[in-house]
Amino acid sequence: MGKVNIDGVEYAFEGNHKLLAFALSVGVDIPYFCYHPAMSTPTNCRMCLVDVGLPATGADRQPLYNDDGTPKINWGRKPATSCNQDVFDGMYVRTQRTSPVIEKAQKGVLEFILINHPLDCPICDQAGECPLQINTYKYGPEGSRFELNKVHKPKRVPLGPNVMLDAERCINCTRCTRFTEEISKTNQLSIISRGESNFPATAPGQIFDDPYSMNVVDLCPVGALTSADFRFKARVWEMNYTPSICTECSRGCSVDVWVRDNLVLRQTPRENPKVNQYWMCDEGRLAYGKFNANRVSGAKVLNDIPTELNDALAGVAESLKKHKNDLLLVGSAYASLESNYALRKLAEFLGVKTIYFVNRVEKGWGDDFLRRDERTPNAAACRLLGFTETTFEELTRKSASLAFVVEDDGVAEKLVAAGTRVISTSYHYYPGYEKALVVLPAAMHVEANGTFINFENVVQVALQAKAIARMTPEMWMAMPKSRLEAGGVAVDNWRNPENAIDCLPSWMLVSQIAKNIGAGFYFKNHDEIYKALQNEFEIVRAVKLPKRNRKEAFKMSQFEFALR
Repeated sequence: MGKVNIDGVEYAFEGNHKLLAFALSVGVDIPYFCYHPAMSTPTNCRMCLVDVGLPATGADRQPLYNDDGTPKINWGRKPATSCNQDVFDGMYVRTQRTSPVIEKAQKGVLEFILINHPLDCPICDQAGECPLQINTYKYGPEGSRFELNKVHKPKRVPLGPNVMLDAERCINCTRCTRFTEEISKTNQLSIISRGESNFPATAPGQIFDDPYSMNVVDLCPVGALTSADFRFKARVWEMNYTPSICTECSRGCSVDVWVRDNLVLRQTPRENPKVNQYWMCDEGRLAYGKFNANRVSGAKVLNDIPTELNDALAGVAESLKKHKNDLLLVGSAYASLESNYALRKLAEFLGVKTIYFVNRVEKGWGDDFLRRDERTPNAAACRLLGFTETTFEELTRKSASLAFVVEDDGVAEKLVAAGTRVISTSYHYYPGYEKALVVLPAAMHVEANGTFINFENVVQVALQAKAIARMTPEMWMAMPKSRLEAGGVAVDNWRNPENAIDCLPSWMLVSQIAKNIGAGFYFKNHDEIYKALQNEFEIVRAVKLPKRNRKEAFKMSQFEFALR
């Protein structure tokens, strides 16, 4: 085991490490721009400078000491870039915290970067989560000595359908071009021109239509590349962000869901080495609209007549009990493990032996990176519960006096069209929903805690990101608070109460139905049903239910946002 001394503190290490990555892993802050742990280290930005030295020895090769008893160190002749510096045993390191030389060098680097950088933070989408803004605030000079006109470059350039370029902001870190070369391997971006005129661009006549193009928006440390979809929608400090998953395919990428005024405005990838590393595809990012639009809010009975939810649940209980000998039960590969588990418990009481689910496979949509042809996020959970996989056609051919469909609007639509009497818990109003006997409002995974299992059997728990109209005390306590809300200030984050959908997670709806029937089980809150899952399934037992306390919920502030 080797030892390295950083700013007077000794750290043990094993294996091979680069200094910057190791320092960050032990909590030592070294600023950087061009470095990313998943890509090569070109040492472009020169921001991660440190002093590196070795203990001095005498002619007898014994260590030499200063008058105060500390080891005498032979420091390098000039600063080294920590991103490509190997860590070795006996190494001494001084960062900007203890070295005036490094502190001055970093101020100089930032002053140089800012010479031609436009001072448009008030209108820049990156403001509030901008590494350049953060590092300038923490390590930069108090002013600039540059008094000439800045260099002007192209602005508001659509590189492709999803990414906009403001070339004046670019600092030539090459993160974006390295992403297309090393990660997505499309090679669609390159740095063009020379010197102060450099900026990223596509080849003449080409567009940046990489299926993973929006990852460069996350990678860009300055706001030169921004999302065409999210551009000018909201400031990041006005939003809450919550750990969740992407439900566009069976990969189940880990994401953060960003909410303002109880509407989801974007999804961004969250680091998870077991699932998606640091990335996600553009289609997954842009699928957030389904959380806001065309939502079932409140219960509806035949002919689209609104009814009180408790009355609807009582009626559903009577119908299921009446038709239990000729009942078609359909779970969902979109629903959480909790909702499907509650359906199975209900089926056991009713004596229904088979629960069906329809998987979606779109051949050719997947690739050899993250995207999967299997377009459902939780088919593995359905298989774990013993559900029977089937197709739309087979379901519509099954004769039953009543079908109960949980969180699969496509199946409900097909069965209604086939003339089957349907009761569904639904996210959205599907074509023909008014012909269903009852439509119950189901919360989506951003509105309730839920467990999902991806195609590699990795278990993840998506946390509630949006409020619903029927919030329980447990939900309120767990909900994230924005920086403004945490201060108890009446802000416009909640200016439209109608954005809170009148719905409940399906496991709560099924639990209430079971209680009305007298099925012998009732899950009052998520902790209860999650414990039941852990007691039955080893794969869930190993996963600790995430907790979000008040401090964690609003720890992000304008100058504390982690460097991506």
